[in-house]
Amino acid sequence: MHLKGACAAMLAIVAVVCTGGAVAQSYPSKPPRLIVTYPPGGSSDLMGRVLGQKLSELWGQQVIIESKPGAAGSIGMEFAARQPADGYAFVIGNFGPVAINPLLSKLPYDIQKDFLPVSMLCTGPNILVVNSATPVNNVQELVTLAQKDAGKLNFGTSGPGSMSHLVGEMFKRQAQINIVQVPYKGGVLAVQDLMAGQVQLIFSDALPVMQHIRAGKLRPLGITSKERSPLSPEIPTMAEQGFPELVAVNWWGVLVPAGTPRPIIEKLNADLAKVLANADLKEKYAQLGVEPVSSTPEFFGEFIRIEAARYARLIKDANIKVE
Repeated sequence: MHLKGACAAMLAIVAVVCTGGAVAQSYPSKPPRLIVTYPPGGSSDLMGRVLGQKLSELWGQQVIIESKPGAAGSIGMEFAARQPADGYAFVIGNFGPVAINPLLSKLPYDIQKDFLPVSMLCTGPNILVVNSATPVNNVQELVTLAQKDAGKLNFGTSGPGSMSHLVGEMFKRQAQINIVQVPYKGGVLAVQDLMAGQVQLIFSDALPVMQHIRAGKLRPLGITSKERSPLSPEIPTMAEQGFPELVAVNWWGVLVPAGTPRPIIEKLNADLAKVLANADLKEKYAQLGVEPVSSTPEFFGEFIRIEAARYARLIKDANIKVE
């Protein structure tokens, strides 16, 4: 009797494994939806459309881009968490709604419980930029100016708790200077005021500032990646200029609702690795100021936990709150 029960249980397990494998082989058999958590025209939306196009070509199935912006990405993440766990809805989650928003406010989703990581997608450093009329040419000269005019220099951000805010706080603490945050409802607005002289510096991702740097209207002083970026090798790192601990990159990755079968996750992970190695995708991502990066689901999950722990300390030490 016990033997029969054991055999039945084993057969059930084999059936589930075989079914999962068969499902993964035929996946996707209908158009999947790629959920983007930021407005059309921004970095996340543009990289999502490029990714969707390449996956559509690989799969022979049209990937539908579903835009769910709002609340610094949290609305889209909540929407993604509530979708069926069948692999036909996946989301581009980035630094803010995945690692930071949960540290700042109570959210209607739990990253650890409501999602499963699939793969990292890309990374992009922040660039410290000033108006070209500002009389500084490197980070040390900016620090000297900030010390001389304590409390008079403002740094624009895309809102409390945003990457631009957190990196500004890092800089402020490590350089031991008094600069004042001016929050905006988006990075583009902060860049506009930087060009108008309303704020004196910004830590920005590449997309909103590169055209103005090339036009000579903004001056880049440093980049927050560990090494110089191959996309902008002429910009020295913050580490090269006396701030070895000022390393902070934007990152994006793909997640699915919790409960999605492992064979589907493995198939999606493998297909993401294929398209992220595509030369045309790499070129288009370079135009957005980011580098494609694929990973295992386990690496991405651990990366999220490490980033959340790192910024939790900064948020506590700097007493950062979102009203």
